[in-house]
Amino acid sequence: MLTIYHNPRCSKSRETLALLQQQSQPFQVIEYLKTPPTADELRHLLQLLGLNARQLLRSKEDEYQQLGLADSTLSEQQLIAAMVAQPKLIERPIVVYGNKAVIGRPATNVLNILP
Repeated sequence: MLTIYHNPRCSKSRETLALLQQQSQPFQVIEYLKTPPTADELRHLLQLLGLNARQLLRSKEDEYQQLGLADSTLSEQQLIAAMVAQPKLIERPIVVYGNKAVIGRPATNVLNILP
């Protein structure tokens, strides 16, 4: 199943959602600010994306500074916990298809994982 982790307030996320709607494939939308991923789900997404937690953090969010997440000594587990507690920190949108995932920045990135 094709899945988009979506934030309707984000223009890039809306662009990616619109692109998915043009495809002839069903998909599910997870508004991750309302339904945040668990730590295990986030670890799985990171694995599919081929990224570490720091690479998925939105460093320009106020919460990033408030939580001191620029500290390079923070562990992967601590960064994941911060994203679970403050899902606004997760880069968006994430699109998953099977065992592949991409960040929809730009939206056309999703075309790389579709059949």
